[in-house]
Amino acid sequence: MRLKTSLLKESNHKELVSCVGWTTADELFSCSADHQILKWNLLTSMSCLVVKLPNDIYPTDLHWLPKTVGGLRQTQAEIFVLTSTDGKFHLVSKIGHIEQSVEAHRGAVLAGRWNYDGSALVTAGEDGQIKMWSKSGMPCSTLASQGSAVYSVTWSPDSKRILYTSRGWLFIKPLQPSEKVIQWKAHNGIVLKVDWNSANDLILSGGEDSKYKVWDSFGHLLYSSSAHDYPISSLSWAPNGEVFAVGSFNSLWLCEKSGLSYAMEKPNTGSVINLAWSADGTQLAGACGNGHVMLGHVVEQHWELKNCVVTLTKKGTMQVRNVMNDAVHALEFRGRVIKASLAYGHLVVATSLQCYVYNSSNWNTPLIFDLKEGKVRLIRQAEKHFLLVEGAGLYVFSYEGQLISSPKFPGMRADSLNAQGVSLSNDTIAIRDQSDEKVIILFNALSGKALGNKKPLTHTLKVVEIALDQCGPSTKRKIAFIDKNFDLYLTSFCHLGLKYKICKIGSMVHSMAWNDNANILCGIQDNQFTVWYYPSVVFTDKDLLPKTLHTKDSSEFSLCPHILSYVGTKVTLRQGDGSLLHSAVPPYPALLQEYIASSRWEDALRLCRFAKDKTLWACLAGMSLENRELNTAEIAFAAIGELPRVQYIKFIKNQPSKESSLAHMLLFSGHIQEAEATLLQAGLIYQAIQVNINLFNWGRAMELALKHKTHVDTVMACREKFLQKFGEKETNVEFLQYAGKIAINWNTIQTKIEMELSKERQTAANTSDRIVMATQH
Repeated sequence: MRLKTSLLKESNHKELVSCVGWTTADELFSCSADHQILKWNLLTSMSCLVVKLPNDIYPTDLHWLPKTVGGLRQTQAEIFVLTSTDGKFHLVSKIGHIEQSVEAHRGAVLAGRWNYDGSALVTAGEDGQIKMWSKSGMPCSTLASQGSAVYSVTWSPDSKRILYTSRGWLFIKPLQPSEKVIQWKAHNGIVLKVDWNSANDLILSGGEDSKYKVWDSFGHLLYSSSAHDYPISSLSWAPNGEVFAVGSFNSLWLCEKSGLSYAMEKPNTGSVINLAWSADGTQLAGACGNGHVMLGHVVEQHWELKNCVVTLTKKGTMQVRNVMNDAVHALEFRGRVIKASLAYGHLVVATSLQCYVYNSSNWNTPLIFDLKEGKVRLIRQAEKHFLLVEGAGLYVFSYEGQLISSPKFPGMRADSLNAQGVSLSNDTIAIRDQSDEKVIILFNALSGKALGNKKPLTHTLKVVEIALDQCGPSTKRKIAFIDKNFDLYLTSFCHLGLKYKICKIGSMVHSMAWNDNANILCGIQDNQFTVWYYPSVVFTDKDLLPKTLHTKDSSEFSLCPHILSYVGTKVTLRQGDGSLLHSAVPPYPALLQEYIASSRWEDALRLCRFAKDKTLWACLAGMSLENRELNTAEIAFAAIGELPRVQYIKFIKNQPSKESSLAHMLLFSGHIQEAEATLLQAGLIYQAIQVNINLFNWGRAMELALKHKTHVDTVMACREKFLQKFGEKETNVEFLQYAGKIAINWNTIQTKIEMELSKERQTAANTSDRIVMATQH
């Protein structure tokens, strides 16, 4: 990936260009020290004068009032704020009329920024003050006062905090006076520029020490560049938060969000004073010290799938190369390519006008349909359909171009959704709530309706990344997520269920991905590559989970690798130095899951015997338990040396009734309440009481005995025997209450127990006979 830059042959500005700003993807405004505001038409490469400013106005910064709020278009006139060296800011209309000029600071106003809904404006000046203003230019408050000039200021993604500079420090100031200010030393020299991205919540800074740095919203350093030849004079995030641009003297870098530089350009521009991305994130404009306006667009993006490599060669041209036979196809598009995604045998390309859907088996005849707004920010694919985040909405389409659903939820801001916060499967959509990042909202992909009786999945900490598994029925759909402590959790939910069970399966996990055709999860765990062959085993037997992991030594990877995809047996990672690394995963776990899905248990056993891998046997043991295949489970547990579990499985197999067997299977998996409920529903009161006795849950055992008026003496006798074994005296008030009232006779108790078991065997036998007779008839 790189930026293809160009300069107009003849500059229409006579002095340095101080700021630029986009109105549409093909229209750009520039302001210069020559007092001119020019409008550029990128389709014709022509410019025209919008207005000639008074000679005492030297522009310093320009920012357009947001056209959309949460993806919805504003109804107000198009205006921009223009700050200048005379201590004023000016509200200027698109036709160049100065609507209002406001005395704001002593000395130059160095920066001005609208918040994300356009309801407030913040300015920073040479006098060291940061002030907030209403939309109409009325003063609201002085947010901070520093002892030195504030060169740059920006808003947080939620518009509730501001980020500003002072000397070599960065400050995050909440609008609420009671909240604490976060500050930290960022650079050795003066910090000249900052930017805070709404999609990834990351902060950029650049300064006179010739370095640019990436920070999280708590001030933790994520990346620091080496010192360049000249100070960093400009920087800007792309709207989607995937890349950013950095400008210096005759230098321009395109960087990945982690800080890695994709490419460097050396345009003859002098200092790049200001940078601005178009709303679709495909084009970049730069204000240059030599009076030029620099234009650039992103090219040479690559997408890979199995034997196909797709490359964006020009704005509207892609090249598809089959590496097996070296066949090449050229794909031409009417508009500029904004977004593309290649997965599940389909290439989905969104341009500024239309969406193109290609099948990888036929590159000649795409399916084409028009887009509503042509502002696609994100594409997510599943096997049967894909999701577009466009404008203010989310839209699920089939690969035949049919609109399937359009989920909505209160407070949805489609403009701030990113790949880490949206996941799609064949039946489910998962979205991290932007207003409360502890919440994950789940939708039915086919209807767009919320799941779980409209109750979202709520975690205790902020969720960083989410991912839905891709295989299996919707009733067994699972979602994995990483929280801000980098703990990895797995939860299974049913479309008819009201409750989510969340289990932790890993720590220090920085990146993850599900396999495209099997429910296998891989992740970077503390710089170690880990594969969870069967993560669902955590719901069946937590002790089996560590036995189902496959790990690779971290020495194979460089610092901070990131997983891009997990297709088939190949995992693609991008390392900290920018290089791509492919890691192979054995094919046996996916094949085992395929056998289990089709109930081919004998084939599964043969596969495990052939592979001779204890990890695979552990997976089979967990799958057998989940599917209640006790014979297979017994063999699998024996293969991994789990003899106590083998004995318990034999005990389960010898239970007199299916209800008892099911209850003990639930106990095996740790589902105590479900096991008790199963027994009570079947009328097996004694067995339910005995389960609680075996677990030393004496209070619940006595509660059941008293409620059903049976086996109170059994509970008392077992409790007495338990205390005698440890030489303790009874202290429980409830048991002391019945101690002198109920006689304990072990012979009587034993007789009652045998009668209960005999009755259960007889009931089971009668049920079996009825089933046989019904089958014969």
